[in-house]
Amino acid sequence: MKTIKGPGVFLAQFAGDSAPYNTLAGMAAWAAEKGFKGVEIPTWDTRLIDLARAAESQTYADEILGILAEHDLTLTDLASHLQGQLVALHPAFNLPADSFAPGAVRNNPQERQRWATEQLHLAAKASRRFGLSKHVTFSGTLLWPYLYPYPQWPEGLIEEGFDELTRRWLPILNAFDEQGVDVCYEIHATEDLHDGLTFERFLAKTGNHPRCNMMYDPSHLVLQGMDYLAFIDHYHERIKAFHVKDAEFRPNGKSGAWGGYQPWSSRAGRFRSPGDGQIDFSAIFSKLTGYGFDGWAVLEWECCFKNPEDGAREGAKFIRDHIIRVTDKSFDDFCKSWADPALNRKILGL
Repeated sequence: MKTIKGPGVFLAQFAGDSAPYNTLAGMAAWAAEKGFKGVEIPTWDTRLIDLARAAESQTYADEILGILAEHDLTLTDLASHLQGQLVALHPAFNLPADSFAPGAVRNNPQERQRWATEQLHLAAKASRRFGLSKHVTFSGTLLWPYLYPYPQWPEGLIEEGFDELTRRWLPILNAFDEQGVDVCYEIHATEDLHDGLTFERFLAKTGNHPRCNMMYDPSHLVLQGMDYLAFIDHYHERIKAFHVKDAEFRPNGKSGAWGGYQPWSSRAGRFRSPGDGQIDFSAIFSKLTGYGFDGWAVLEWECCFKNPEDGAREGAKFIRDHIIRVTDKSFDDFCKSWADPALNRKILGL
């Protein structure tokens, strides 16, 4: 067993255009003041990082690590959710997701996809320069519009969708393999990899690629009505990253998992600050610790009620209080007998 690292915080939901949220130095000071020990940097946010420079310049990468070190912070990993989404985007999302890309490639799906793919290759190189072994991203969403089979899927549609997803991602997985970095897909609604079975299907298509792994966020499993604890039992060998985000799912006579197009505050399933939802994080931390997970517990704050400053401060304490410092001895050592093969045989009547 190993002690989970933390608390860490994903900076994406907190970054902004005013100080201290508009620079990495400002956010580092903010995170340290809140009680965090690590930060996860969103690679699409140019206020916090220049991904191309990080991929090509060790000096620049060391400067970023130095900024964090000034506040006793560690870089937990880099994240590329927005770019990963654009690697495999269904045309239905062309306009809604166009803002994820820079202006030069908007309204041009082919160039946008090429840009997104290049971004992932840069992320692989940058991760190595930072000395990281894991990277968090999204898989993309070629098949999400066809989640429910009505009208019936044309024969071969789902197979072709996963084949294409694999064609786009396999070169990226190989690029990460060259850098010694795992790709951790966030299992998330709207993504083609949104549950265990879709991940298994993609993993098989990649030939069980060693760099094809998961980022575990129980909130997305709760909102699907899944057993988020049994999920760890099934996939602990592929879980390489962990977001701490709470959720609650309270279906009623009018609405359920799909939400009825309501705002987050009115949905049956909604994200909450850690400790305010239904997720049993004590059980999650116990399971992950028992399976030897040695990564970071990283707060991803999304809540439709609580102030983000309160959510961050409380989230840091929540994670810190749930981390289990593993024992170096057994609790019943005091009454344990010394190894004695002859005695063992005698006890058994042999």
